[in-house]
Amino acid sequence: MDDVFEGVLDSDGASAFLRAPDGARLLADELIWPGYLSHWHGRGVRARRLPQRDYERGRPIVILWPDEPRPAPPFVELYYNERLIRYPSSRLGHLSVDVDGEVFNFAMLRNEIEVLTPEEYFYRPALGEFAPDPIGGTYREDPVRPYYDKFGRLFMRTVHVLHVEGMDTRALSARLHRAMEEILSTPADPRRPDRWGGFSTMTRSCATIVRDALRDTGHPELDGVFPRDVFVAAAWHLSAPRWKGALRVSLRRMPQLRVHEAPPSRMTPLLDPRNRVRLGLLALRGLRL
Repeated sequence: MDDVFEGVLDSDGASAFLRAPDGARLLADELIWPGYLSHWHGRGVRARRLPQRDYERGRPIVILWPDEPRPAPPFVELYYNERLIRYPSSRLGHLSVDVDGEVFNFAMLRNEIEVLTPEEYFYRPALGEFAPDPIGGTYREDPVRPYYDKFGRLFMRTVHVLHVEGMDTRALSARLHRAMEEILSTPADPRRPDRWGGFSTMTRSCATIVRDALRDTGHPELDGVFPRDVFVAAAWHLSAPRWKGALRVSLRRMPQLRVHEAPPSRMTPLLDPRNRVRLGLLALRGLRL
């Protein structure tokens, strides 16, 4: 991992940079995404260079993220991402999982199947291959300049977070790494080489892979098929009285950070009637979104 820089995000009108405590201008010669300035100008941030390069200068892309405390391991966080209105395939939303600071992201598109740091998951800039297609399409895998439209999820969507402490994170991490290795070794769909050939909305999706990993590491009672249903079911089962004292569970909402590259996200409906009831009853356990 490259060096991490810390400072206050500032701009002189011509360029953006991080102002260090001693007044030094850090990363002043790099391209800093305007979306960061629109939300964090004057705030303390951290930054580092990524291996990917921007298409304007051919330089390593610089990622910024808020200088805020992160949970200390061991912990698990489920991230339910609201749906992207530009993508029909996103109509059910998305689910991913953070285990001790490793975010496991499973998806239909092969380029989105990856293990990320939290800052990459939430805050990648809309530059280079992370950006949406500038000619107006929704996805283009150009062999020279691909546009994957997979910049920071928090700039693309509102994210709902289920935070859990007390789980066997070593076992869960190992199980998810095995799933990741199996998927990445699966041949691509010959009809659509950009897609993972084993993807199935009902049995092998972002939500069911996470659900099955949780089932296999001590929580066989978890149910659900679709992202928001699995999220609510996990909140319900993991906060049940039987786990009181063993697990510490909380919910929070991370509102979308609006930028011009992404329209507002939208909540998806709960398709399992049991989860509509559970969502209401979670408030009685002190869990609210």
